[in-house]
Amino acid sequence: MLPLEPATTALLVVDLQLGFDEPRWGRRNNPALEDRAAELLRAWRMTGYPVVHVRHMSTEPSSPLRPGQPGNAFKPGTAPVTGEAVIEKRVNSAFIGTSLETDLRRAGCRGLVIMGLTTNHCVSTTARMAGNLGFATWVVSDATATFDRVGPDGIAYPAEQIHAIALSDLHGEFATVVDTAAVIAALKVAVIAALKVAVIAAPKVASIDEKATVLPAREVAR
Repeated sequence: MLPLEPATTALLVVDLQLGFDEPRWGRRNNPALEDRAAELLRAWRMTGYPVVHVRHMSTEPSSPLRPGQPGNAFKPGTAPVTGEAVIEKRVNSAFIGTSLETDLRRAGCRGLVIMGLTTNHCVSTTARMAGNLGFATWVVSDATATFDRVGPDGIAYPAEQIHAIALSDLHGEFATVVDTAAVIAALKVAVIAALKVAVIAAPKVASIDEKATVLPAREVAR
């Protein structure tokens, strides 16, 4: 079972923005990313545990992620709802030039579950920094994705390969790589455990057979 403590862990949704649907990025792996991300977000919201959304505010004039462009908007299936924090960044890491670390520590968060785009860029950079900063970090493999790229050697590398290598670089060094099903299973276990603790800690209600002080009707009448 995943050693996840959801009550002190935030779900970090990285750059799930419409601009990544633009053809300029090329072919993407994991077409089920949006479905898995939405599934995990729904499950996380049901627990009431923290959710933080990250929006990339590109400074490149031609970027679809630039503020004011339609692509800067969040994807509708995983967009923030009232009460969920939004962090705006201008570089790969969600920790650089933002209040993310301060906000997490103030909220008592000691861990991060990270999903979003792209595996080898902003997800990876944020996960690496999270691990270096001492946060227990999990990256959700089937709720992340990337695009085909041509390397400096001129070789075209498929998104599937880049995705797999990026995750293998993170796993066991900066983060633990898991899938959506494992995180949701850990959430269920944590919620059940919390309910059991609440039941045990709840004050015992006096039964009718126990000695209790009952005021005469005339003393309580108004």
